[in-house]
Amino acid sequence: MAALPHELTINILLHLSVKDLLRFKCVSKPWCTSIDNPDFIKHHLSHSLKTNTNHSLLLRHCGYHFFSVNCDSLKTTQTLKYQLGEPKKSFRILGSCNGLLALENDNQRIFLWNPSTRKSQVLPSTEIGRAGFTCYGFGYDPISDDYKVVRMVQSGKDYSGHCRYGAEVYSLRSNCWRRIKDVCFYLQLHERFGFLANNAIHWRAFKTPQSGKENLAGFDLASEEFRSVELPDFCLDEPFWFGIEAMGGYLCLSAVHSELGDIVADVWIMKEYGVKDSWIKLISWNQPHYIPSVVVPLAFSKNGKKVLFNIGYKWFSFGERDKFVWYDVGSERVENVEIRGLPSKFDVHLYVESLVPLNSNAQQ
Repeated sequence: MAALPHELTINILLHLSVKDLLRFKCVSKPWCTSIDNPDFIKHHLSHSLKTNTNHSLLLRHCGYHFFSVNCDSLKTTQTLKYQLGEPKKSFRILGSCNGLLALENDNQRIFLWNPSTRKSQVLPSTEIGRAGFTCYGFGYDPISDDYKVVRMVQSGKDYSGHCRYGAEVYSLRSNCWRRIKDVCFYLQLHERFGFLANNAIHWRAFKTPQSGKENLAGFDLASEEFRSVELPDFCLDEPFWFGIEAMGGYLCLSAVHSELGDIVADVWIMKEYGVKDSWIKLISWNQPHYIPSVVVPLAFSKNGKKVLFNIGYKWFSFGERDKFVWYDVGSERVENVEIRGLPSKFDVHLYVESLVPLNSNAQQ
């Protein structure tokens, strides 16, 4: 049988999962070369992001157990094997981007890890000391084609009572840290990990220590400068919880509060980045049967008509297990998601499976 044209072969490979591609590298040397080609890796990632395929949930249980759940099926968990130093060392997930995760262990060593290829890399020592409260962020800069880790340390207060911050950025391309301008915002002490949207990493923050109005501090990964992003003018009487994250490429605000004796979860999204008036309320979900909980929107369905939620009972457990549900935006119906092998408590992150490599000459 005649061989397929090279362009057709590449097009077929672009539609395959990372697991299949890693296996098919053994088919022939030309296939291996094509799959390892940097342009193919970028095109495969771009195809996955555009078609919303090859996405998985990453679950972290007890600090060092990692599981993945394929978003196309959401049927069962798969244990992830990793080589990140000593076994049973607790890890915190600092961020996720394009299939790479940034993590920090109990010894405050920072790693980059691709769960799909099982490749990892230890980052060099940081420039700024460890004393003080530390915030992190992780993302990709398409201008320089580089992955960056942002680290900020609040080391105390100056003579005027203002907090002092030191800030630095790690570049995967150069495999080193460098100092950047100090932070011009006052970050929330409970917001340690920033989230990525519109090529910027965001944290909840105040412009001044005395300010009662909370906004977002956004760090542009290309210009490496901070900007302010305003939140919507919403008023909640004693909310149980609210948080900011990214969903479907949008900035997303979610809040859980009491309304007429019921528990209500509201979800807002910013349709046009940086424009305050573009915040719209996407969902107002009445939950009369749920105790107060953390209700986090994770992802849109492929047709965009449903939202996948993680419901976590962080403070009021009463024996309840964390769970996932689909919320239909049109009909407002809720559908429980039954996933086999789901741990009782977990942190969850959305990631896309990819072949994105790490530095071959860095410490592994």
